[in-house]
Amino acid sequence: MSYRVAVRALCEFTARGGDLDLRFTPSPTALEGIAGHALVAARRGEGYEREIALAGEYAALEVRGRADGYDAARNRLEEIKTFRGDLASMPDNHRRLHWAQVKVYGALLCRERALDEVRLALVYLDVVSQRETLLEESFEAATLEAFFADQCRRFLAWAEQELAHRQRRDATLEALRFPHAGFRPAQRELAESVYKAAGTGRSLMLQAPTGIGKTLGTLFPMLKAMPRQRLDRLFFLAAKTPGRRLALDALATLSPAGTTGVERADAAPVALRVLELTARDKACEHPDKACHGDSCPLASGFYDRLPEARAAAVRHGRLERAALREVALAHGVCPYYLGQELARWCDVVVGDYNYYFDLHAMLYALTVENQWRVAVLVDEAHNLVERGRGMYTAELDQGALRALKRSAPAPLKKPLERVERQWRALNGEAGDAASDDYQVLDEPPQRLLGALQGLTAAIGDYHSEHPFALDSDLQRFHLDALHLARLSELFDSHSLYDLTRREGRRGARLSRLCCRNVIPAGFLAPRFAAAHSAVLFSATLGPADYYRNLLGLPDATPWLESASPFSAEQLSVHRVRTISTRYADRPASLEPIAALMAEQYRRRPGNYLAFFSSYAYLDQVAERFVAEFPTIPVWRQSRSMGEAERQAFLERFVADGRGIGFAVLGGAFGEGIDLAGERLVGAFVATLGLPQVNPVTEQFRRRLEVQFGRGYDYTYLYPGLQKVVQAAGRVIRAPEDRGSVHLIDDRFGEPRVARLLPAWWALGDDRR
Repeated sequence: MSYRVAVRALCEFTARGGDLDLRFTPSPTALEGIAGHALVAARRGEGYEREIALAGEYAALEVRGRADGYDAARNRLEEIKTFRGDLASMPDNHRRLHWAQVKVYGALLCRERALDEVRLALVYLDVVSQRETLLEESFEAATLEAFFADQCRRFLAWAEQELAHRQRRDATLEALRFPHAGFRPAQRELAESVYKAAGTGRSLMLQAPTGIGKTLGTLFPMLKAMPRQRLDRLFFLAAKTPGRRLALDALATLSPAGTTGVERADAAPVALRVLELTARDKACEHPDKACHGDSCPLASGFYDRLPEARAAAVRHGRLERAALREVALAHGVCPYYLGQELARWCDVVVGDYNYYFDLHAMLYALTVENQWRVAVLVDEAHNLVERGRGMYTAELDQGALRALKRSAPAPLKKPLERVERQWRALNGEAGDAASDDYQVLDEPPQRLLGALQGLTAAIGDYHSEHPFALDSDLQRFHLDALHLARLSELFDSHSLYDLTRREGRRGARLSRLCCRNVIPAGFLAPRFAAAHSAVLFSATLGPADYYRNLLGLPDATPWLESASPFSAEQLSVHRVRTISTRYADRPASLEPIAALMAEQYRRRPGNYLAFFSSYAYLDQVAERFVAEFPTIPVWRQSRSMGEAERQAFLERFVADGRGIGFAVLGGAFGEGIDLAGERLVGAFVATLGLPQVNPVTEQFRRRLEVQFGRGYDYTYLYPGLQKVVQAAGRVIRAPEDRGSVHLIDDRFGEPRVARLLPAWWALGDDRR
């Protein structure tokens, strides 16, 4: 059995040393890189070979990769690197890695073509000036072969360890048994459908109610499928922290003997490595320092200490946030970047959606680069529509630009002024009338984007020369501008460009420029295609075509709905069709809603959640309720609640407690919280959850109508009712739970609305 490794991965393992140093960043965009490679190739003329596939073996290693270009006339093999900024500022360890890569490619080329020698070249292309810097050196084939053998020898012990781990892991997973005496009702069918999806290499959409045990019911069959389907990695992706916590707990429950992990060099190797990926701002030990060796002690000598830290981490096996931090600090390395490294070596990775789905998704890039066979589990997948849109949306504010002009260092004054000048021109082209406060642009504003490109290059140069001088506002604007530029390159009918204008100080007209994604399918589809199997699951994942169309899933992707483990007798669902919660009718709705809530509370005292469409509406009903029923305890969700405040809100829901918590539908308390048993006995939902009607939402409706012929449903109805069902799902969490839900609005009686509510609900009408 051989171990396959990409040239880049091999060299990153063996040839990196010294400090972690992010000063020579951000790198050019993917499209800039592609264009740069094409430009260099075009300059070389006829006979220049591009993207040469090369492979070779050494002992149990199979090394593969694609060299950028070969000029047979010159006998020159080239590795092309695009960059922006001052090349002299590139850290030495970057250059060392680049030379290692081209030397390995050179050795493989000499093997394949029986060459006695070859000229190797590093071609650095400045994407701004399009100037090339060529570093060239001749090597004999024997020298390159010796270098290749040395790199392979240095990696071989690790590769042999990884092969042994893979065999141990697969044997353990083959023998894995479900950790409980039996499956919950409908959980077995869910698990079987996941196992079949993995076996056929297809994606699958699962709508399964809360309480069925979706997390365990998807993880168990996918782990069982890993050996038979030769899966390299399993990614569990969640939108929120509670989802990741549930996955980690389920994995702990599933952990067979020998997978719990201990950090001792003499310990038996673990059978399953689990990694939790944590956001950089939460994992950073020194948020006041920059990510390079001159500033942060955990970046200094990072790559020199990485081998021991990596070895200790894989011995540990179970690398949740706290354990990963412990290993990292014990070896003096950054926990965040140690986690990034370990994503290459762990079997199961638990993290946020963005690690696989966003524009610079690490897990997706590793999958493609290493040609992994991966399975992807997407928890609470209904969130991926809005999260996907957010990942591929970028905006810049003119007010932030003007604030930067006042505080920016002198070398950046002129580039900032050029951007401001183009922005003023764009505002003038868009119009000055009050009716023009919101406008959709026909295409990206190329002159403004050109000025922004010049500014980002200037900021990059300045950062390279003054690594300690870049303040947070300037850095944030820089990253936002780069993101806008990258999405502008990809602009198409899936997105819209708009300009929102407002009054600034002293009557000045300012605007916000946004490249806004409407249909994330075009961006997400390649991510799904790269996976051997992807399973998306949620309690609200319908209608099926809505999610297939917006997420970029193949038309043939199966959609399955699991039977509910609950009965209609457990949940009394009342449609209150005599009250309208439309904006114009809200003043008249306050008194009847308060009376309804008080009557239900008196009928069955306990803890309730009441959901409203906005904070303003929430406050109006709460104030009326407190005035008329002062003896019933009330607590409210407020704007900008911190984590401690949210926790305090939830802690009011104690078993046998009394009172009503007022919350906003679609907010922190509308999904992902578990108030089982007597902690919550009922809910009131005083809204259909429809998004606010405004110019942006109406643009979405028009675009979706043109694309799918269901503009209103896709923009308003489906997203709104998904929030309603999620909120109602807080009430019944376990087989012994009993409770009630009041759906307050006359539109809940409409047939097209009723069809979108769970089939197991027995809808009754309350006509008070």
